[in-house]
Amino acid sequence: MSILQILEFPDPRLRKIAEPVTVFDAKLEVLIEDMIETMYEAQGIGLAATQVNVHKRLLVIDVSENRDSPLVFINPDFEIIDSELSEYDEGCLSVPGFYETVARPSSVKIEAQALNGENFELTAEGLLATCIQHEIDHLNGKLFVDYLSTLKRQRIRSKLEKDQKKSA
Repeated sequence: MSILQILEFPDPRLRKIAEPVTVFDAKLEVLIEDMIETMYEAQGIGLAATQVNVHKRLLVIDVSENRDSPLVFINPDFEIIDSELSEYDEGCLSVPGFYETVARPSSVKIEAQALNGENFELTAEGLLATCIQHEIDHLNGKLFVDYLSTLKRQRIRSKLEKDQKKSA
């Protein structure tokens, strides 16, 4: 298994729309294992393939208390079940060091495929629902900073660009 490089905002590759996964093979399984390892190493609770510069509709999530129950969603889509909004201080591995309050629907139904290509459905609430919506946004070229005011987004962008220049 390998730790993958996570793209950071404002990298334009984060805006690329992911393509559906059509091949369910050993290569996909290795990518999923690498993504899970990368997510854990980075202390995250979710990671979309777009964030590691793989533009396929694939994401991994683990919101379990012991960080030992990863979930894999291939070609995910969701439907809002409860339009009541829940607010969470969201962070993002692609926007390191920043947390901002974002309101999202509190309950969603997810349709996705498993590693073997079989379809499944899952109803999610709370943090899991928020995380799934956040990661699917990545697959659609959207970041949580897009929910913020232009001023906040520009401040975050400037700080990250400055930090990236220092470390280059």
